[in-house]
Amino acid sequence: MTEFTETIQPGDLVQLVGLSHKHFIIQLQAGHELQTHRGIVAHDELIGKQWGSQVLSHIGAPFYILQPALGDLVTTTRRTTQILYPKDIGFILVSMGIGPGQHVVEAGTGSGAMTTALAHTVGTQGHVTTYDIREEMINLARKNIARLGMLDRVTFKHRDVLEGFDESNIIALFMDIPKPETCITQVKRTLVTGGFFCCIVPTSNQVIQLLPTLREEGFAFIEVCELMLRYYKPVSQRFRPADRMIAHTGYLVFARSIILSDDIENFEMKK
Repeated sequence: MTEFTETIQPGDLVQLVGLSHKHFIIQLQAGHELQTHRGIVAHDELIGKQWGSQVLSHIGAPFYILQPALGDLVTTTRRTTQILYPKDIGFILVSMGIGPGQHVVEAGTGSGAMTTALAHTVGTQGHVTTYDIREEMINLARKNIARLGMLDRVTFKHRDVLEGFDESNIIALFMDIPKPETCITQVKRTLVTGGFFCCIVPTSNQVIQLLPTLREEGFAFIEVCELMLRYYKPVSQRFRPADRMIAHTGYLVFARSIILSDDIENFEMKK
């Protein structure tokens, strides 16, 4: 992703938003065109314009030119599997204290939606190492990250995390795999003492299987939550909840790696 400039430049990621909120995200290249059902928009027509201005397609359909937010990039990720939703991603990033300059590890690359969010958040001075057992998913995620210009921030590893991680003294590790309880020992070896762990699982059975393993492996301050998001119609005359909401998308399990003692173990069991 490029730094903000007052006018739009070649190579910038641009979000074109129509009046019906239908949007397209493209990387500007001189001489290229975007073909939509509302007409053709030439990239050259966008270069040099100010952000927030309007452009017309060749048939006169209006689009507004905006910089895409991280949530827009995540939801438009090319995917063959379910991706994480922005409502979950934002809470994960904040709860795990992920920020610029950090090296974080991800287990379960998938289509690269969470990888995108991690790479965006750690910035140019940070790095993301992501593991996946499926080579086709790594190839897809690599293409998605390259499209956003963040490929130099990410290392992809084609490996089953049951074999362990190469990294150590990592401050934060996020996991999105079917059976996280099977590799908590490997997670423990990778995290620095006090480090952050989080995983997302879709069913309560998976949470129940994971909790005792976390405690056995020296994790504490465990929290389980789910997030639900409801939008409202932004019309003053008929302001009300939207007809649909984003409800259950997965359980988030957070924990901290600690030096285990009888006191903390007894305290955790009483909670």
